[in-house]
Amino acid sequence: MSTFAKPENALKRAEELINVGQKQDALQALHDLITSKRYRAWQKPLEKIMFKYVELCVDLRRGRFAKDGLIQYRIVCQQVNVNSLEEVIKHFMHLSTEKAEQARSQAEALEEALDVDDLEADKRPEDLMLSYVSGEKGKDRSDRELVTPWFKFLWETYRTVLEILRNNSKLEALYAMTAHRAFQFCKQYKRTTEFRRLCEIIRNHLANLNKYRDQRDRPDISAPESLQLYLDTRFEQLKVATELELWQEAFRSIEDIHGLMFMVKKTPKASLMVVYYAKLTEIFWISSSHLYHAYAWLKLFTLQKSFNKNLSQKDLQMIASSVVLAALAVAPYDHTQGASHLELENEKERNMRMANLIGFNLDLKPESREVLSRSSLLSELVSKGVMSCATQEVKDLYHLLEHEFLPLDLTAKVQPMLSKISKLGGKLASASSVPEVHLSQYVTALEKLATLRLLKQVSHVYQTMKIESLSQMIPFFDFSAVEKISVDAVKYKFIAMKLDHMKHAVLFDTQDLESDGLRDHLNVFAESLNKARAMIYPPTKKSSKLGEILPGLGEIVDKEHKRLLARKSIIEKRKEEQERQLLEMEREEESRKLKQQKITEEVEKKRLAAEYEQRNKQRILREIEERELEEAQALLEEQEKRSKRKGGKKPILEGEKVTKQILMERALSEQLRERQEMEKKLQKLVKTMDYLERAKREEAAPLIEAAFQQRLVEEKALHEHEQQQEIELSRQRHDGDLKEKNRLSRILENKIIFEERVQSRREAEFNQRRAEREERINQIIQVRKQEREALRKKIFFVRSEEEILKRLREEEEARKLEETERRRKEEAERKAKLDEIAEKQRQRERELDEKERLRREALLVRATDGPSRSSELPAGPEPGAAAPAAAAAAAAAPAPGKYVPKFRLGGTEGSAQAQSSARPAPSDTDRWSSARQTPFRYRPVEQWWPF
Repeated sequence: MSTFAKPENALKRAEELINVGQKQDALQALHDLITSKRYRAWQKPLEKIMFKYVELCVDLRRGRFAKDGLIQYRIVCQQVNVNSLEEVIKHFMHLSTEKAEQARSQAEALEEALDVDDLEADKRPEDLMLSYVSGEKGKDRSDRELVTPWFKFLWETYRTVLEILRNNSKLEALYAMTAHRAFQFCKQYKRTTEFRRLCEIIRNHLANLNKYRDQRDRPDISAPESLQLYLDTRFEQLKVATELELWQEAFRSIEDIHGLMFMVKKTPKASLMVVYYAKLTEIFWISSSHLYHAYAWLKLFTLQKSFNKNLSQKDLQMIASSVVLAALAVAPYDHTQGASHLELENEKERNMRMANLIGFNLDLKPESREVLSRSSLLSELVSKGVMSCATQEVKDLYHLLEHEFLPLDLTAKVQPMLSKISKLGGKLASASSVPEVHLSQYVTALEKLATLRLLKQVSHVYQTMKIESLSQMIPFFDFSAVEKISVDAVKYKFIAMKLDHMKHAVLFDTQDLESDGLRDHLNVFAESLNKARAMIYPPTKKSSKLGEILPGLGEIVDKEHKRLLARKSIIEKRKEEQERQLLEMEREEESRKLKQQKITEEVEKKRLAAEYEQRNKQRILREIEERELEEAQALLEEQEKRSKRKGGKKPILEGEKVTKQILMERALSEQLRERQEMEKKLQKLVKTMDYLERAKREEAAPLIEAAFQQRLVEEKALHEHEQQQEIELSRQRHDGDLKEKNRLSRILENKIIFEERVQSRREAEFNQRRAEREERINQIIQVRKQEREALRKKIFFVRSEEEILKRLREEEEARKLEETERRRKEEAERKAKLDEIAEKQRQRERELDEKERLRREALLVRATDGPSRSSELPAGPEPGAAAPAAAAAAAAAPAPGKYVPKFRLGGTEGSAQAQSSARPAPSDTDRWSSARQTPFRYRPVEQWWPF
């Protein structure tokens, strides 16, 4: 990866590579620069680099490189200069479109040239073989070779740009412009598959926008500008879908627009809604949903009449006629008649969906199932004045089909009206969103309606009718078509009839008294009789009884007044109660509606999510199938080329279902068959070559021998001739050398003199240089001897110093070791002495303790024997005489707990014993008080030793 100090250097390097024809290397250099982390700040040169980069990507058709570069450039300039990114993307799309147009024009020019030339005369054998193999014409082949790669690249360009610009509030306008150009591309070149994928891509972008709401630079759909861009894109998608006749995709576009309006809770402009309902009418008519088609026309009429100020009376009349005819084209019977509960629920859900799309709000009540019906639609047309705006032919037709009872003349009167109506229609001048109105498209449905009305009215009049008569009464269809129409009418209980083909008769069943038709007739008849009786016998007026009432009028008035007051209070209470109940009912109804609305929204969300998931699965499966089909097609083409090149037959029959596995198996079997055929051919060729080689050798042997003998003779003659020439050349060279020797012999002496002079000069120079070299070597040797001597002295001095230091260290260590040993011995001796002294001290303490114990025992014995023998004891000394002796003994005796040396202890031992023996025994109080004195305590050795 090459690095550049400045972006301009990369651009210059790319231009140099382009000039020498290395566009791929130039593209790689610019790609490395753009994707480098070094240039993440926007600069003006980066824009020029991006222009050159997209030009190279378009020239080389490198869509992946273009996508990577544009993504990196978006990261660089998204927060700084979005306009630069817009310019680069516009330039990229312009170049791609221009290249595609050039390829298309080139292919068209090539096709024109092919049309002009004589194709049969100028065709080459390989062209004929290629045309037979591929089965294509010249234009198809040129399109595939020239146009298709550029169209693929242009489609990839649109996808790349949409992926880069998606869900960014700063790039909304460019995203909408790119989507519009992609729609126009699909429309111009009739690319239905790419259009479906494009719609799915835009749909996924909107779904991701709603899913990830915490995204940075996320566009706000509720903003008027953003909403208008999104709606314009969806309406353009709807228009292109209808022009390409992709009705399913158009209906999904309608759902997208409705979902967008439901999401933002806003209604678009009236001009957009006119387009919305105009496309809805087309979609519903194609899908044979005539009821929804009529409702969409009604909505369209309402919008045009309310918001289009430039609408002329003629255009309004045409639109109103379309509304009325669309309503009449709806089948007059209910298709849900006799359906199961599941089918009714599905139909109800479908009605809800369609009503939401059209703009009618339906409740989920069971009785509201018939809101979207033909009868309610016709009554709404009359009440809203649509019927009054229609043409006179349409009014007459409506009155004839809906209100007249003409079982014999109905079709005769309807047919001329239908012929007039079929000629009406055309372009509308003031309704731009509804360019044309074709009333002729309703003729077939109206003929079917007239047939049903005729059958219905005939069933009221006749019980049996011949098939021929009925066929003559219905000039619109053959009797087979009438039979199909009657079967559907009987199925949905519109009429009751049977066909007897053996008798060639139509049997109409008699209806019982509970039937709707007969009951209506009886009601009308009863009302007419009541009116006639009232006219013939008017009611008589009763005479006044005022005279009878006057006497008790006051009392009656008072009673009536009281009754009215009581009734008034009761009414007020009832009103209050009723108002309270109404408020409660309104609250309950409101809460119920809110709950129902939430349930409906959740159901709708789940349905949309399920449909989206299903569409994703179908799309993935479809893409997998398409990929496998493309791979199978590539394998098939390769196999066909191989088989045609080798003169074989086609491996796949026409119309057979081709899969990748089948092609692989057949390719393997074909390779095995070819290998076997090749081996057989090789064996046959080996045998043929063997025969040919043997025959050639047999025929060539005598010829080779004759050629060899002839060549020997020729070579012998050639050898003798060349030898003679060599002898002659040697003789000539010898003579020339002798002449040269005689010519040079005159300067031989001068040569010898010159050689001697040169040798002497060179010898002197050699001797001089040798002496200089020996002198230089001797100097070098002397210097090296001095250096070695100095080095030896230095080494000796260093070693001597090291030995001295080592000896001093050893002496110091020995001295320290002796000192340590001496101290250890002294310490051991000292400890031994101390242990001995301590042992003696402990021995003496034990002796003293033993003596003390014995003395105490003796004292205890005396104390017990004293009272009995007190009279027998001799008189002791006086206390005053004994006191000095005790004091002297106490002074002589060592203090308790104090260390006394042995020599001192020995000197006083006898006197102490004598004193103790002479001293009288202390009294009990003295004895026990002395015992309470401080006893001997063991002291550590440090206190015993004086130092």
